[in-house]
Amino acid sequence: MIKVIVGSTNPVKVNAAKQAITNIYPNNQIECLGINAPSLVPDQPMNSQETKQGALNRIDYCQKQSKADFYLAIEGGVDLFEHGPATFAYIAITDGTHTSIGRSSMLPLPPKIFQALQLGEELGLAMDRLFNTHNIKQKQGAIGLLTNGLATRESIYTQACILAMAPFINPDLFNCK
Repeated sequence: MIKVIVGSTNPVKVNAAKQAITNIYPNNQIECLGINAPSLVPDQPMNSQETKQGALNRIDYCQKQSKADFYLAIEGGVDLFEHGPATFAYIAITDGTHTSIGRSSMLPLPPKIFQALQLGEELGLAMDRLFNTHNIKQKQGAIGLLTNGLATRESIYTQACILAMAPFINPDLFNCK
């Protein structure tokens, strides 16, 4: 049994973490629990540093709550890059001794969505307003809406979690023993 504590109760994040760990450890039973872990950053992180810090803050909180094999947090954020605004997520994973940080691929954002975020709106709410959806952040997310369902928030988060787990998959190469 591998126990994983996820620093969110959002089903998209919990499911992505469980799917990633299941893919990595297919012969193990996985217990994946989401808890409401504070990010201690704005609800809509507006740069890479805030986003990464939010994920790290969440895994720190998780470690203080319960014993587990892994603590994992996914923090979504946005930033303005040379090529324009984009959304992405940072993944933080620790086994209590070693910590790995990963990042998802980036999704370009329409200028009017980014402008709404700069005015203080959260991405999920801005997308709900633009696409006339409800609570999209706990479903396919902006990723699903902007790619017509070809990618979803969960699929991108699952991939990012697997990538962030590389040091635990190959501990000898990363000095994680």
